[in-house]
Amino acid sequence: MNITLITEGTYPHHMGGVSVWCDQLLTHIPDHSFDILAISGSGDEKNVWEMTPNVGRVTTVPLWAPVPSRRASRELRNRFMPVQERFLQSLAVENNGAGFVQSLQELAEFARAGELTAAMSSEDAVSMLMADPPNCQERLGSEEHERLSVADAVDILVRLEHSLRPLTVPPSETDLCHATANGLGTLPALAAKWANGTPFLLTEHGVYLREFYLAHPPGSMSQLARSTVLRFFKLLIETAYQYADIVAPVCRYNRLWEIANGTPPSRIRPVHNGVDPKAFSVATSEPALPTLVFVGRIDPLKDIETLLRSFAEVRAKLPNARLRMFGPTPEGGEAYFDHCVQLSTDLGLADGGATFEGKISPPAQAYHMGQVVVLTSISEGLPYVVLEAMASGRPVVATDVGGVAEAVGDAGILVPPKDPSAVAAACVKLLSDKRKRKALGRVARARVLELFDVKRCFDTYLGLYEELAKHELETIDLREFEQVEVAEPVEVAEPRETVPSYRPAAFQGSSLKVRPGRFFKPGVLG
Repeated sequence: MNITLITEGTYPHHMGGVSVWCDQLLTHIPDHSFDILAISGSGDEKNVWEMTPNVGRVTTVPLWAPVPSRRASRELRNRFMPVQERFLQSLAVENNGAGFVQSLQELAEFARAGELTAAMSSEDAVSMLMADPPNCQERLGSEEHERLSVADAVDILVRLEHSLRPLTVPPSETDLCHATANGLGTLPALAAKWANGTPFLLTEHGVYLREFYLAHPPGSMSQLARSTVLRFFKLLIETAYQYADIVAPVCRYNRLWEIANGTPPSRIRPVHNGVDPKAFSVATSEPALPTLVFVGRIDPLKDIETLLRSFAEVRAKLPNARLRMFGPTPEGGEAYFDHCVQLSTDLGLADGGATFEGKISPPAQAYHMGQVVVLTSISEGLPYVVLEAMASGRPVVATDVGGVAEAVGDAGILVPPKDPSAVAAACVKLLSDKRKRKALGRVARARVLELFDVKRCFDTYLGLYEELAKHELETIDLREFEQVEVAEPVEVAEPRETVPSYRPAAFQGSSLKVRPGRFFKPGVLG
């Protein structure tokens, strides 16, 4: 079987949990061939992973690479304007997404012909949007509709055009499309399903829609631009859920969001991540000083600020405690790293108590360097850090977000997100009780062996591949699809948490699990 594996901002250009998962998948399913379709930022990214022998083509689709300047001819504008009008009106709240799928199919034809950039950057396109902007603000009535400025109209079209660039890829002639996240990576899979009836498997690590909201809080762009962009992504995500033959979240928590956004429950098959226990030996000793370990990116989603504030409280109780932080700073995240270093200084932790030690290889070493592993994320799927720490026999203090509770079970302590005092209390409790630490460590290792072995994980995926390969799936007739009765959509409120805007809007090199909007940036097309 030949499988097209579609990534967005992860493998093979960046490290991180999703990339680890991709490497595991390719390694543990050696008898099938894979082509990699990687959505990236600039197109200048280098491969940081060694390809396995079963990888054939690696195609990169850069969202923000320069394209040849081309002025839209009158003939092109005349052909495109009705399509843009239908597309924009499909975004309007009152239309409930009617016409959105058909518009994507029409836009794909322009994209594959190399005409979409010129068409969406024409003066006619801007004028049309300004004359009749869709109402995408679900919480506002029509009487509150704001007037769209030229700047907002250009900003919206820039963001939408760059988001649609994955449609430039011709529909894959492949046995199966496997998208590693919802969002922009589903566009090539949807195109292949519409054109060829290609089976479509969607894996979700984090919840793309939720993390997109987190990455684009109010104030990150104008309200009109933000509501329009969020509406586009919400409809795209719902479309992917509806068309995917199987949705395979890495944790049961994600299932709640998937059902709320239109996924038929019968198509959801949770598949937990797994680790190789042989790669993470049980720690047999502890450091002399009470030491907490963090392993992960220096990234707002990891909420390093809460980690540092909680450690300041730990030191008030245990003055000789240490916090060792292992992990890279993603490209584009330097300002956030500097902010965290300054916060550490302001909290009086720069005396060697809290140290940023960068990437460590192999990562298994890090878990042996402390008594307790801490994770303070505000959003997660089923984090490898937790599984790896547990495999190493270390107890975990982690925020109760995403699938963390499914991983930890009774092998650690869960705390609310953004609560430094709760994190500190849990850490002090474990650092002060060696017997408790050891008992939790034994439970943690046993839990990984029983539930989170890497072979179990990818044997399940192999079974899903074979199941989809046996199905004689027909090309979906769009007209029939739009006549199918679907359940009333469930409105999911935007999360209250926000990610501080310390990094540029183009999240180049960031390792958000699903990279929601990581490549968005203001500017001109091309």
